[in-house]
Amino acid sequence: MHTSVAMTDIGRRRKVNQDYVYACDQPVGNLPNLYLVADGMGGHKAGDLASSYAVKKIIEAVSRCTDTRPALILQKSIRYANYQLFQKSKESEDYYGMGTTLVALTVDEKEALAVNIGDSRLYEVTSKGIRQISEDHSLVAELVRKGEITPSEARTHPDKNIITRALGIQEEAQMDLFPFEVEQGNRYLLCSDGLSNMVEDHKLCSLIQKDTSLYNISAELILEANRHGGTDNIAVVLVEIE
Repeated sequence: MHTSVAMTDIGRRRKVNQDYVYACDQPVGNLPNLYLVADGMGGHKAGDLASSYAVKKIIEAVSRCTDTRPALILQKSIRYANYQLFQKSKESEDYYGMGTTLVALTVDEKEALAVNIGDSRLYEVTSKGIRQISEDHSLVAELVRKGEITPSEARTHPDKNIITRALGIQEEAQMDLFPFEVEQGNRYLLCSDGLSNMVEDHKLCSLIQKDTSLYNISAELILEANRHGGTDNIAVVLVEIE
């Protein structure tokens, strides 16, 4: 059994919250559980619709998917949500070009699977430290991978908000899958860049390692992001392997 907490906050600068979170510790369709973070983009009417609509369509598709393999369930459901969102974006001028990042996690006993599109992240926190499991689909992440800038330069780069992949902006979704093993006591953080851009990894680690409730930790993570400026919406889903 796993426990989780999902929270989102508008931050200190934005007028609309375009982040959307979902956490279910119980089975969803043939998945044992499901955790999602989506960070919408587009005009102010479009971004919040994109993230909530995509998450709802994923849940709908997972619930009725007859496959039993998590990778197939998630891939099919995300492709379905992508297509639905892409069609939705054509309905109104206000929705034109809308899209969303997505990071998804499902955990089955000792095996877990994450799916990522964009720059929302999945971190693993253990007693040994923190590691990012997902890989950002962003301009600065590409530059870091090519060795053209350092990770610390990426944090303050003027183009750090430019993502190279998103859900809903084209007919076919491009996603990365990350299968990995989990252990009892591990904690997993799914978050939008409103948290990861504001709070450095070592600080995320020390907060998540605290011996307190997931609720308290999640609230503290949001407080910390707002303390550092809160320039964007903040989304947190925290999962503990019990």
